[in-house]
Amino acid sequence: MFVRLVLFGLCCCRLVGVFGDSSAVKSVPVTEGDSVTLRADTELLADDLIMWNFKTNGPLLAKFNRATNNISIYNDVLNGRFRNRLKVDVQTGSLTITNTRNTDSEVYQITISSKTRSTHIFNVSVYARLPVPVIISESPQNSSVSKCSLVCSSVVNVSPVTLSWFKGNSLLSSISVSDLNRNLSLNLECLDDSYSCVLNNSISNQTQYVNNTELCQPCSDCAFCCHASEAIARLVASVLVGVAIVFVVVYDITTSRKDKLDRHLQVH
Repeated sequence: MFVRLVLFGLCCCRLVGVFGDSSAVKSVPVTEGDSVTLRADTELLADDLIMWNFKTNGPLLAKFNRATNNISIYNDVLNGRFRNRLKVDVQTGSLTITNTRNTDSEVYQITISSKTRSTHIFNVSVYARLPVPVIISESPQNSSVSKCSLVCSSVVNVSPVTLSWFKGNSLLSSISVSDLNRNLSLNLECLDDSYSCVLNNSISNQTQYVNNTELCQPCSDCAFCCHASEAIARLVASVLVGVAIVFVVVYDITTSRKDKLDRHLQVH
């Protein structure tokens, strides 16, 4: 009976070594074009055999035999998708994928075998690089009102993302979307001050700063704020008034001279 219990316990331990950590999936986000390293948080033994698979039990990407210190990388697998982009570390057995692409978003599995066998799963998500948002002013030109309407916009091809307005560290407004190839825009009614528009996802962000006075220039002197039609009308009115004054002065002078001449003729 005791022998049976011991054998049962050894079998259970063996099963735990094989399947105990296989259900744990580690999420690994990365920005497109960057490198990502997948590392099992376990101490390797001198005789461990390490195998990296694309997907769970899928095509073999790399194999590392610590006993012989031999590394094999399969560049032709998946039609050469990972050609010259895979590296295996001889100390940790970690797998590095360089120059990541959107098609690299997938599950990767490492299997470590010696006296026991364990597996670790990594779910890699490759995010496209975020563009820098663009800020424009929608306020009417030549306005004497101190408010300004700013619009921050961006065309994104990655999801989910959030577009936000900040004043310093204070969040003023934000919008989030999960659709791809979406044109985002966010308005802000503001006074004279500095603001920032931030486009971000779970791993990166892009920020555009703006000083309100650079895009909106309210003025207090109406002489500089009038519309062109108003300026022309005032100019024409000023000219007409000037002509009228000149006419009245000339008329007065002419009339006065004529009266003096008439009186002089009557005397003689």
